[in-house]
Amino acid sequence: MVHLTPFLLFDGNCAEAMEFYQRCLGGDLVLTRLGDTPMKDQMPAEKHQRIVYAHLKSAAIEFSATDWLHPIQKPKLGNMAAMYVTGDSFDDLKPIFDKLLDGAEREFLVELRDMPFGVYGHLTDRYGVGWFFRAAKERG
Repeated sequence: MVHLTPFLLFDGNCAEAMEFYQRCLGGDLVLTRLGDTPMKDQMPAEKHQRIVYAHLKSAAIEFSATDWLHPIQKPKLGNMAAMYVTGDSFDDLKPIFDKLLDGAEREFLVELRDMPFGVYGHLTDRYGVGWFFRAAKERG
């Protein structure tokens, strides 16, 4: 099963923003810091407090967020919101990823692949909309 929710990108203040949204909207909040993941070894120590995954969910709302971690592309108004596609497995996500890839920008493309936290991919479609993909299960 595939699920689509809004996805926000912040520049170092994701935890603060998501805690604010939780106070405003209620719900359960999950925050995962870069320093608490195996990816920390690939990033400088000053970024270890950044959020790699935030998820706020209640009966009425659900959305996810992250702090900006891309080493080259910089955050700016217009690229700080995206669509977040989650699924049960690589096979759930791959057909959607491949269709959106048609005409997508190639400069910052992250092919759908296994990562330490599951399946991940990212693309910016032909209309400039960012799409993030994640599944808990790796390819079998």
